[in-house]
Amino acid sequence: MADHNPTCEQTSKSPAPDAEDLRDQSAVLAHILDLHPVLLSFEELVREIVGTSPDFSERDQIERAIRDLIASGLLHRSGDLVLPTRAAVHFHELGQL
Repeated sequence: MADHNPTCEQTSKSPAPDAEDLRDQSAVLAHILDLHPVLLSFEELVREIVGTSPDFSERDQIERAIRDLIASGLLHRSGDLVLPTRAAVHFHELGQL
């Protein structure tokens, strides 16, 4: 327990996991909305965001981002397709004005 940080402050230079998750969610959602109405499969999305040979952690980051965006009502899946919700598309269009 000598390594325990009683103040729970971030001691390393790397971002907190929550910040990384939000960054990943933002990147995934922005990519999908920028291409809308083009439909993307999960595999296409992975390739377009992290390249053709992603490692496990890169795929996992995108999977977690999609899962969290679905839970928050911004994406949904239909088979292998990853789609933005109408609310997400509308919000994105408002930002374009």
